[in-house]
Amino acid sequence: MRRVGYWSVWTPFIDSVSLSDQWFDQRREGFFRKPVDLVPVLLAVGVCVALISAWLSFSGGGFYEVSEVEGFSNTSFDGENVGASVSGHSASAEGVIFNSGPSLSGLFTPEVLYWRDKILEWSAIYSVDPNIVATIMQIESCGHPGAVSGAGARGLFQVMPFHFDASEDMLEPDTNAMRGMLFFREQMRYTGDDILLSFAGYNGGYAASGGAYQSWPNETQRYYYWAQGIYEDASSGNEASSRLDEWLAAGGASGCRVAAQSLGL
Repeated sequence: MRRVGYWSVWTPFIDSVSLSDQWFDQRREGFFRKPVDLVPVLLAVGVCVALISAWLSFSGGGFYEVSEVEGFSNTSFDGENVGASVSGHSASAEGVIFNSGPSLSGLFTPEVLYWRDKILEWSAIYSVDPNIVATIMQIESCGHPGAVSGAGARGLFQVMPFHFDASEDMLEPDTNAMRGMLFFREQMRYTGDDILLSFAGYNGGYAASGGAYQSWPNETQRYYYWAQGIYEDASSGNEASSRLDEWLAAGGASGCRVAAQSLGL
């Protein structure tokens, strides 16, 4: 879940359309002598722009629904071959999204495992595999409940303010988890229960979960890379994750130190 406002609506008509003097001369007695004829055209353009703007607003003000603390998913990685895996390897939710007695892997950092009981509780409430819950928390805040990003995202799951009701405490862990997990579940619905694309959508919104890897912002490509490896290691029962170690070495460790201090660890 990431920054808001980096995508904008634009129209190509002004820059791409040029009309010659001859064209105007040929129509001097016609279309342009009747300015009122422009009204339907302008109305149609206005309706189109309004519809596009409304769609962008629905998708999170430019496709970025939730935002990480600076330095988390922005850590660098070698993603040269990641794109090919997106189309060739996707995880289905069947048998993964909340089955009876789900367990939480112990490979996450101590700051995330601090929330073990709450992660299992949120997993049961929102029917999301606890390892998905923990993977998102790991990348988003490393368990820091008071985390606030430069883009304004809040809390453990770095949820943008527009997801909350006015009366809600955005940093309160249960409320933050509710909003984050409901958005993840919406991404699951949108992607047909594709877990990995839903990770991408959690960061990049509907433009990511419904688009090609090559079209994703670099940040969303990184987010996918981290989430894919960490989640697959956790759900496979591995005792450690080389991808998590890579994430920590690439910059995640600094955020985890802040989280540890806030938790008194």
